[in-house]
Amino acid sequence: MTARPIAICCGEPAGIGPEIAAKAWTELRNDIPMVLLGDPRHLPDGTPWVEVGDGRLTGPTDALPVLRHDFPAPATAGTPTLENAQGVIDVIARGVDLVTRGEAAALCTAPIHKKVLMDGADFAYPGHTEYLEALTGAARAVMMLASDELRVVPTTIHIALEDVPSALTPDLLRETVQITANGLRDQFHLPDPRIAVAGLNPHAGEGGAMGRQELDWIADLITDMAKDGLNITGPWPADTMFHAAARKQYDAAICMYHDQALIPIKTLDFDRGVNVTLGLPIIRTSPDHGTAFDIAGRGTANPTSMIEAIRLAHKMAQGS
Repeated sequence: MTARPIAICCGEPAGIGPEIAAKAWTELRNDIPMVLLGDPRHLPDGTPWVEVGDGRLTGPTDALPVLRHDFPAPATAGTPTLENAQGVIDVIARGVDLVTRGEAAALCTAPIHKKVLMDGADFAYPGHTEYLEALTGAARAVMMLASDELRVVPTTIHIALEDVPSALTPDLLRETVQITANGLRDQFHLPDPRIAVAGLNPHAGEGGAMGRQELDWIADLITDMAKDGLNITGPWPADTMFHAAARKQYDAAICMYHDQALIPIKTLDFDRGVNVTLGLPIIRTSPDHGTAFDIAGRGTANPTSMIEAIRLAHKMAQGS
């Protein structure tokens, strides 16, 4: 077990982040060192915690180590306040700094609410991924959703479906595939990762009858990358890529748009999916769900995805 802890960013304090972080610590405290970055006032009542400081991020296993970051306001479950928006942003930056300096082994971020950050602090990024790119100086990062059942990477993410064909370019797809391959080698420790690429159109275009992108450039790009030594196949019809036998043939699936990637993994393993950011110089994971304001404060939030995110971050940091 590495002595360096997993740094957990508190996320939106009015959501379920503090609750699932506390539950995850209870589950993993004897196996994985971790430290929560945030305001201890936002933790669920009765959570045992101990304050730690820069350079001393671990504590006893009977109390959650907290690197204190005071927020302007208390948290009201289910009702975010704009006053706390800048604190959420600053905690992420502080977490990145800890990992970059080597004090923490990896970063695990609880969910944020992007509109609250935009309204309360002029947050200029579409989400975590883009902010992490800016903080780390990464040229581009990609979002992978991972579980024991499946790993998927959407090439285009949070855009309207009608905008996908124009946003999907050869350069974007090539870059997404390469970052994924590098991440599978460097962070998932797969020496020869197998990558399957989905088609954009139904039946991967069916010879041009249902769309021409596969014929016009996607197939050629895959062939070129295979000639360069990448273990890559496709384009495959997305409707036949995700059954059990098909999944055994690849280590990650490159998809063309958000729902093509996320529907299969959330159907197969809804609670255990983990968001992994590839292309950063640090390890970063997060649970694959949002702030869940509707159930915040009730004590009923399922911590499984957060637990799996911490476990995966630890495994990646250990090199296993």
